[in-house]
Amino acid sequence: MDKVISTLLAVVIAIGVSAGIWVVANLVFNQARRNWRVFNAIIFASTGFLVGALLAGNRLTVGSTTPETGGFVKFIWLPVVAMVAMGALGIVLVQANEPRLRLIISSVAGVAIGVAIGLLIRETSHPAIDVGPLIGWTVGGVAVGGGLAALRKRNPLPGLLVGAALGFVLGGWGSADIGAGSVGEALVASVVPAALLGARYGLSSNPDAVRRARIDTGSRSFIFLVPALLFILATLVVPAIRTLVLSFKDRTSAEWVGLENYTETFQDRNTWNQEDWTNMFTSRLFLIGVPLLAIAVVVGSVSKKRTGKAVELGNPTMAPLLGGFFFVAFAAFTAFRGTIANNLWWVLTVVFAATSMGLTIAVLADRSKHEKLAKSLIFMPLAISLVGASVIWRFVYAPRDASQEQTGLFNAVWVGLGRLSTGSGLPTIIIAVVLGLILLGLLVLVARALVRREWGAAVVPGIFLLLLGWFFIRYVTDGVGGFVENEAGVVRASPIGFVQESPFNNVWLMVILIWIQTGFAMVILSAAIKAVPDELLEAARVDGATQSQIFWRVTLPQIATTIGVVVTTLIVIVMKVFDIVKVVTNGQFDTQVLANDMFNEAFSNFNIGRGAALAMVLFVSVLPVMVFNIRKMQREG
Repeated sequence: MDKVISTLLAVVIAIGVSAGIWVVANLVFNQARRNWRVFNAIIFASTGFLVGALLAGNRLTVGSTTPETGGFVKFIWLPVVAMVAMGALGIVLVQANEPRLRLIISSVAGVAIGVAIGLLIRETSHPAIDVGPLIGWTVGGVAVGGGLAALRKRNPLPGLLVGAALGFVLGGWGSADIGAGSVGEALVASVVPAALLGARYGLSSNPDAVRRARIDTGSRSFIFLVPALLFILATLVVPAIRTLVLSFKDRTSAEWVGLENYTETFQDRNTWNQEDWTNMFTSRLFLIGVPLLAIAVVVGSVSKKRTGKAVELGNPTMAPLLGGFFFVAFAAFTAFRGTIANNLWWVLTVVFAATSMGLTIAVLADRSKHEKLAKSLIFMPLAISLVGASVIWRFVYAPRDASQEQTGLFNAVWVGLGRLSTGSGLPTIIIAVVLGLILLGLLVLVARALVRREWGAAVVPGIFLLLLGWFFIRYVTDGVGGFVENEAGVVRASPIGFVQESPFNNVWLMVILIWIQTGFAMVILSAAIKAVPDELLEAARVDGATQSQIFWRVTLPQIATTIGVVVTTLIVIVMKVFDIVKVVTNGQFDTQVLANDMFNEAFSNFNIGRGAALAMVLFVSVLPVMVFNIRKMQREG
């Protein structure tokens, strides 16, 4: 009951705070039209309070502390002083209408603020400025600021000043050896960018009534977003900035170490190991993949002569090309080891498998009478948490001693199959006959597709035909399954350590996420397929197109955008994979991934700096995909 009450209380407080923020924001922006001086003072004061709180909260200034360690008064004095000073500055600048006077006041105020920050920065945070990077960053900032101003066809001077200020901050603080500098260097690193920003503000003028009305009107949509933006700021932006800061510190977050954590991360053999890269060329996967790629080249050249295109969706080149690519890629991933290689392997395998399987099921279910039942069964794993799914599959993969009965599903089947394939009784013969009939059926499907020149329809049964054919040959000759025959001719069980045997234990872990995410891909792609206009499909049928041609030439291009969204979403999910590895192996047996490595470094090894660096590597890896996805959806919207 206490938990229920505390939860309800938290909800009420959250709603009350959100409502309060909304009301206060409306009142503040009302002043933009009515009283610009009050509005300017509030904005300046809020900025001062925020900067002061960030400096004090991160214990970067002399005497700064946190409310927990030094009391609320010691923590709040700097934000309050900064708020009062900046509020007064805002009022003064409103009164200064003469451009030259406004520029002088703003520039002098910027210098004063920079001096105050430089003097307040504690000794352990003084930057030892490196002139080379400082000049480089500043010049880069000037170029970016001026370039953006030119693109917007604006006066370049404000953009140049802002770019120079940001570049100077990055060069003076980001590229410096923090803690090894002096007060003078701290003053330089603070005063110059503050003066530049002050000069930039001094170049602007007080808005007239029209601009103030525009600010007032345009602020309403922003106000509605303020609670969500503050929530994002508190839960995402601030922690991200804090993590970035911690990544430049040592394991206890006491001393600045610059890029040392990143350097150690990428130099660690557990992160990236290419020592055995030549083994790729002797791998069976590579030896299978290269001939397939050669076949793709030959088929592509023939196809180009006939149709003008070497590679096209649905033509015969795709099957050997994709097959060869994945065989070679898997060979490379078995040779290049480490956390980064594992993450890339996860991305390639899970994204392709989940998307292609989801698309296949969506197409097949759409033609079935039992569509709802089939989709429900495939979608069901998505309702299971990653931890729950990992526990389930851990039992499925579990091996036991060869002298014991296997309880793990896969090993029970594997060992049982081994017993059957080495036997000579009726069950062994029945299985051989059933396998032969299945092979015959697959052969008929492939032959019919080839005769009709439906190349796409021959891919899936062709793959199963090859795999099952190999299995059948092994079954009727040497035997297949979990068994070992010793020197005395005695057959005993030989279970597989699915999650213990590197490197393909990574693939068995990927199966768990594929099992879950296939349902997600299926639902999204099924909806997209149903949205394809019937007129297009009917027109293709009238033109004599087969079902395979309709899918590859009409349906697939129509849902290409949706496939892109599914793929990018899956990439983000896979890059952050953590639960599966944590539950099943905890990164052992060469299965480590970035997210689990980050967790272990930060909370098991208590190396906060290294853990934060891994978190930033993961963040930077995911960010481009997220930005691409968001921009794509914005363009479509």
